Amino acid sequence: MFNDLLSLPFWQIALLSLFGLSAGGIVAAGIFAFLAIIGVFPRLMGKSKTKRILLYETVIIVGGVLGNISDIYEIPIRFGGNLAMGVFGLASGIFVGCLVMSLAETLKSLPVISRRIHLAVGLQYLILAIALGKLGGSLVYFVQGLCM
Repeated sequence: MFNDLLSLPFWQIALLSLFGLSAGGIVAAGIFAFLAIIGVFPRLMGKSKTKRILLYETVIIVGGVLGNISDIYEIPIRFGGNLAMGVFGLASGIFVGCLVMSLAETLKSLPVISRRIHLAVGLQYLILAIALGKLGGSLVYFVQGLCM
């Protein structure tokens, strides 16, 4: 497939590259806009009580760009081994958890659930139980080797 691309004239390769990068940029911008609209980033900034908003914005942008580059070019990580994978998995899990909880709070689904099951106190324990269930399922999935 790659050899077929090399047989094309330069202007066609340049045009395909421009279209591909533009489409990827639009998708990435849409994802970041979605995350900003549901309030993931402002909530994280508020919870950490930080005043360095520019630092958060820079780290988010650099993380998005480096993530896209590593996905496109499939850059292998040759250091750290299981420790690096564990740190990456933990960071990804924290991010997904923040995203899910922010989305749930934006949709106001947790108050509806708590009213329907007549839960007056202990909503934090319900959230913790959901998170621990997700953690347990993920650990079983990876320990059993189902991800290969």
